[in-house]
Amino acid sequence: MKKIRAAVVGYGNIGRYAIEALEAAEDFEIAGVVRRNGAENKPAELAAYDVVKDITELKDVDVAILATPTRSCEEYAKKILPLGINTVDSFDIHTSIVDYRAALIPVCKESGAVAVIAAGWDPGSDSIVRSLMQSLAPKGLSYTNFGPGMSMGHSVCVRSKAGVKNALSMTIPLGEGIHRRMVYVELEDGASLDEVTAAIKADPYFSHDETHVFAVDSVDAVRDMGHGVNLVRKGVSGKTQNQRLEFNMSINNPALTGQVLVNVARASMHQQPGCYTMIEIPVIDMLPGDREKLIAQLV
Repeated sequence: MKKIRAAVVGYGNIGRYAIEALEAAEDFEIAGVVRRNGAENKPAELAAYDVVKDITELKDVDVAILATPTRSCEEYAKKILPLGINTVDSFDIHTSIVDYRAALIPVCKESGAVAVIAAGWDPGSDSIVRSLMQSLAPKGLSYTNFGPGMSMGHSVCVRSKAGVKNALSMTIPLGEGIHRRMVYVELEDGASLDEVTAAIKADPYFSHDETHVFAVDSVDAVRDMGHGVNLVRKGVSGKTQNQRLEFNMSINNPALTGQVLVNVARASMHQQPGCYTMIEIPVIDMLPGDREKLIAQLV
């Protein structure tokens, strides 16, 4: 069996766990890792892999896992897709997904490549669960309650603000899909907490939620990568009222995101050229193994 050759672009939390998920997947091999500084200060755990500054330095790449900040995903995808390499990412700004998808569709069609976007756990695997719940109770209301736990996208956003040395954003569920953001920042010398707080609250990542910002001596002293979700739908099946569906998950945030990215990298090899979200892809395409055996086992 020819293995899928995957490159990992970026080597932060998600990149590290994506490498682990690739190493555990028998149908993949790692083509290499793309880092801003290339092989400079190459981590010991990457000794077996080519580490480069640009994906064009790697050979025979089938799919690139974009383990990059959300706001740089489109830039990387538009550079890599024209090379005929599929891309997958965990873009997580819910309100921008439709526009991002529309921007990549023509690029994918022209290059004959596949992009799978917004493929983390939310958006991503939770999106599949929400879709299933809505199909089972077509009329009703769904609530997505995150946490309590660390939000990687929100934490990366805060670290990008002027005056912030390090940051942690915690998501606290208040119920019925409403959340509180608790943000802990290490400030640069001379930075103003009030100015940093104003910049954080004005960002679209935070502007729609109750947000509190605290200065701490050490973010590492309060960091916990655990997270979770509670999905609830109460609605109507046919004409029958009071159908209640619930899904719960407690996870290590970057580990699950890395696994999902490997799953959709596999699925990308089965799709026609285009840009997809996870609810558009058959779940069976995300699983390794013989299709007939999977059907016999899971149906």
